Amino acid sequence: MGPQTVSLHVNPSAETIRLGPLAVRFLITAENSGGSIAAFEVMVPVAQRLAAPAHSHSHYEETIYGIDGVLTWTVDGKQIDVGPGQALCIPRGAIHRFDNNGSQPAKVLCVVTPAAIGPQFFRESAEAIDAAAGGPPDRAKLAEIMLRHGLTPAPPPA
Repeated sequence: MGPQTVSLHVNPSAETIRLGPLAVRFLITAENSGGSIAAFEVMVPVAQRLAAPAHSHSHYEETIYGIDGVLTWTVDGKQIDVGPGQALCIPRGAIHRFDNNGSQPAKVLCVVTPAAIGPQFFRESAEAIDAAAGGPPDRAKLAEIMLRHGLTPAPPPA
């Protein structure tokens, strides 16, 4: 048996998933990379943040690369602005979240190594956010989705 033939092409997984006002566009999934990497863009309008709670993950690093605007990441309590051309590696186990406190929409590239998370997490999260019809999503439901996909929700702030 020779090496497996892989069909190579740009953005084999370009699927856009809407999480309320946010959009996630998958570029590469585990299926495209032999499980080594997942890459997706996140578009965050002004004054928005991910509806899911701050979280950590112990099975992969997440590297953020700024494309447009500025996202303020809170990593283990420290705020770090990531703008165009800047990168931040969030280590395994670090509790993190992001906010767009800027005056323009933000877009970042998220690279997850190894590819321990994929579109299904975001599809299920989108369903929970949509079910809230503009109100706050069911935190218990989001936590269940997160835990099933290897993310650990942080306790709510006191």
